[in-house]
Amino acid sequence: MSPLTTFLQRSTPHVLALFRIVIGLLFACHGASSLFGVLGGAMGQGGTVPTGSWPGWYAAVIQLAGGLLVMLGLGTRAAAFISSGSMAFAYFTAHQGSALWPIQNGGEASAMYCWAFLLLFFAGPGSWALDRVFFGDRGQEATPSAQREPSAV
Repeated sequence: MSPLTTFLQRSTPHVLALFRIVIGLLFACHGASSLFGVLGGAMGQGGTVPTGSWPGWYAAVIQLAGGLLVMLGLGTRAAAFISSGSMAFAYFTAHQGSALWPIQNGGEASAMYCWAFLLLFFAGPGSWALDRVFFGDRGQEATPSAQREPSAV
């Protein structure tokens, strides 16, 4: 195995954790912006989404809570799954109807978050997750099966 491959395999859980933390933080900031009017507020106007309004307020709650949970690595897979679904819903209900491509319909952020959270749902939290502190490595493979045994070709 080459030194580069070894380095990449050792680094993957840490890079995945950094990805999770950044995506979660950005998503939580988006939710806080809509709920509390911070960081530019709802739609960059400094306002907030009216409490209980459908779907904006519920989406903002999912963004704040899901983003914080993903960022902390607490219930990452469940939070990422719900967040991904929320962004898919946002894309298809608010953006896709006006144009085919996300660049044309303003849905780039929704599409990117949807796929980023779907990746986290399947890949898991990586290292540095609170799940590991509270629950150990239960449910997490220490080494992926592809690294345990080389496949015979």
